[in-house]
Amino acid sequence: MPPQHDLLEALFSLENRAALVTGASGGIGRALAVGLAGAGAVVGLHGRSTEELAATLRLVEAAGGQGHVLPAELTDLDACRELVARAASAMGRLDILVNCAGMNRRKPIADVAADDFETIVKVNLRAPYFLSQAAHPIMRRQGGGRIIHVASLTSAMALGTTSVYGMTKAALAQLAKTQAVEWARDNIQVNALAPGFMVTPLTERSLWGDARKRAWLLARIPAGRPGRPEELVATALLLAGPGSAYLSGQMIAVDGGVLAGGSWED
Repeated sequence: MPPQHDLLEALFSLENRAALVTGASGGIGRALAVGLAGAGAVVGLHGRSTEELAATLRLVEAAGGQGHVLPAELTDLDACRELVARAASAMGRLDILVNCAGMNRRKPIADVAADDFETIVKVNLRAPYFLSQAAHPIMRRQGGGRIIHVASLTSAMALGTTSVYGMTKAALAQLAKTQAVEWARDNIQVNALAPGFMVTPLTERSLWGDARKRAWLLARIPAGRPGRPEELVATALLLAGPGSAYLSGQMIAVDGGVLAGGSWED
């Protein structure tokens, strides 16, 4: 049996790999970018705020990694395609695409405007679709790759006031399946990572800072606490690394047991 260090390296090492992480300005995207860098990958850092991306780059470098700041507006379809080309050029290759960028506007269905619908769909669904399409030929030429879509618990369950967001996240989980089927011949594995209820800069005040919502959330999570973005890293490393060569078309929820169900017992 190989030594433990050699086994872990064979399963999880990302040495000589290049990853593009969208939405790396903060929260989940930042944690995933730093985690991939810590495993040895060169990381392309996408976001809209160059200041926030610079902060992520400092964390990547502190983890011993190398990163490239790649700002882009994902509501622009041409910018999505250009982002992939820029990332591959900057890093010399592209082995891993993590579609983490996302946005939401919480409104009841009756109040959703056309602009709400179109903007959420552009960022959450159209961008990952065409980023993946642009990455596919690059990965195929290299002999394979990994695509990770950051989905959501709303890929599998409904929450009020998140109709468009939930629709796009459910579609991402389905997209992973279709891409996994079509691109298996190119040795490209595609999966979805569904975070549970996480504490991030975006949710700290709007969800966890609201006493009523916090109580509802904690009662719903079997683990009894919110998740932290860093707790997604291990699963992302599995999906990005050598150990997942036969894992494709799946959605893995890291959610403290939410999708497993609930109990009326204390």
